[in-house]
Amino acid sequence: MKIINWDEYFMSVSYISSLRSKDNRTQVGACIVNKNHRIISTGYNGMPNNCDDSIMPWGLEEGLENKHLYVVHAELNAILHGKNDLIGCIIYTTLFPCNECAKAIIQSGIAEIVYLSDKYKDHDKFIASKFILDIAGVKYRQLISNTHIEIKLNEG
Repeated sequence: MKIINWDEYFMSVSYISSLRSKDNRTQVGACIVNKNHRIISTGYNGMPNNCDDSIMPWGLEEGLENKHLYVVHAELNAILHGKNDLIGCIIYTTLFPCNECAKAIIQSGIAEIVYLSDKYKDHDKFIASKFILDIAGVKYRQLISNTHIEIKLNEG
């Protein structure tokens, strides 16, 4: 019997949350956890409330057809949905947060970020993110795990 640790458990919740995203290029999920290992909130990248996903742009075209003008990131969704005080919490996210999400993380009082992927680490938004997180004293670390969690959805 394999028992997963807290990091693996909460990252699994983040991963499952990411599967709710309709973004066909980058599905991201986040999970905020308090000091007592209790889930405070979850989020995934998606369109703002009351905006019909089927008519919103999901592409990377130039101008107003670019999804980045509209999508609310998973980390921000988790922060906005959190009903409790987030000071000292940990946010688990499947992708390292951009500069805008880093600002929200700092302002919310979250103390640590645990992430899976940092695939955009050379982009200015993510370099800036690390810069402000370092200045603000928010810790961040990549989850490296030998445990591979398979999620099988049984149909019928």
